[in-house]
Amino acid sequence: MTLLRERLGGAAVLGIPLIWIAVFMLLPYAIIATYSFWIKQYPTFVPAFQFGNYLNLFTDPQYSKVLIRTLKVSLLVSFFAFLLGYPFAYFLAFRCRSQALRTWLYMAVIAPLWVSYLLRAYVWKTILGTEGILNSFLMSVGILSEPSDIFLYNQFAMVVTLTYIFIPFMVMPVYTSLEKIPRNLVEASADLGMRPIPTFLRITLPLSMPGVAAGFTMTFCLTFGDFVAPFLVGGPDGNLVASVIVTQFGTALNWPMGSALAIFVLVIVLAVLSLSDRVERAFSPKEA
Repeated sequence: MTLLRERLGGAAVLGIPLIWIAVFMLLPYAIIATYSFWIKQYPTFVPAFQFGNYLNLFTDPQYSKVLIRTLKVSLLVSFFAFLLGYPFAYFLAFRCRSQALRTWLYMAVIAPLWVSYLLRAYVWKTILGTEGILNSFLMSVGILSEPSDIFLYNQFAMVVTLTYIFIPFMVMPVYTSLEKIPRNLVEASADLGMRPIPTFLRITLPLSMPGVAAGFTMTFCLTFGDFVAPFLVGGPDGNLVASVIVTQFGTALNWPMGSALAIFVLVIVLAVLSLSDRVERAFSPKEA
């Protein structure tokens, strides 16, 4: 009887989350995957089994250009988040001697996550606009004679805004990874006569790669699926794949094409996650 109760208890504990995942994750994915093979037939769509929707992703310029643009913006945001976030995380982990200062600086990075996403995106629309801080500063120093609209409604504005929004997701895993590096390895390298830069390239950077991979994965995937910030600051160039998916399911009423795009995005995200896992395993310290 006791064994039966334990099994029933274990089944209840595991069963509820599994049912939740099956109903609210696997089932919707299955429905979307099914729709992706259907055919758009005005005014609705009909069941079928064909790959025309997926072929259109690569043969129709209106979709292929959007996918390339989304990939480009996601890589740029991930790169600049790493370029800005890694030195900051390195300073916190190795150079900041004050625990109180380290805590305040770390909190300053993650504090924006407590603020509304829409507000953070809209702030950059205000900064980069014709009456924003950037134009006002450039006019005050004499660089511009009148407000310019070159800073807003383009890919530059998207990259800047998304980098600001998602940089905490780069800093947090990198900082965690740097914190775990044994300091005696760095000290031993210095004792053996190795200069700081070679020490960083041969010891610190490789050991921090799991954090870099995790940060890149989160930054890339979040950017790849974002549509709010591109809508606010992207303008004509802000039409990324998530915006197209929303349009296909809404205005265009082309659920099969929208489903194909959604499945393609899911495949890209899963591929990035798989690659990130391989990188983390490759650079993780091997236990003796």
